[in-house]
Amino acid sequence: MSKFGLYSDKGMTITFESHLDGLRDDIKELLLELRRSVKSLGENVIEEVRPHRIVYAKTLTFRTFLDVQPRLDSIVISIKKGRNEPDTTHTVKTQLELEAVTKQIADAYNYIK
Repeated sequence: MSKFGLYSDKGMTITFESHLDGLRDDIKELLLELRRSVKSLGENVIEEVRPHRIVYAKTLTFRTFLDVQPRLDSIVISIKKGRNEPDTTHTVKTQLELEAVTKQIADAYNYIK
């Protein structure tokens, strides 16, 4: 136990790689492919790794367009196209499902100004 207490994460660095721990190999590959795809959308894509998810935004104003939650057997992807539009959420378990969501992610990225 750390000197900060049982539930504190102070002093702990959360990395993208820490989200890969414990995932099945096929889900790890899907998560890595998703990351490559999102980062290839533009140089202004910002990745923020959080304890239970990874958030992607565009520009320094942090306009979030994607929320990724790795699970043991899937990836839960929430796409945010705009402030006044509801998020669309997908549970991805296969390469085919990831390919189907990739265009929607690119559309959300392009929609944000």
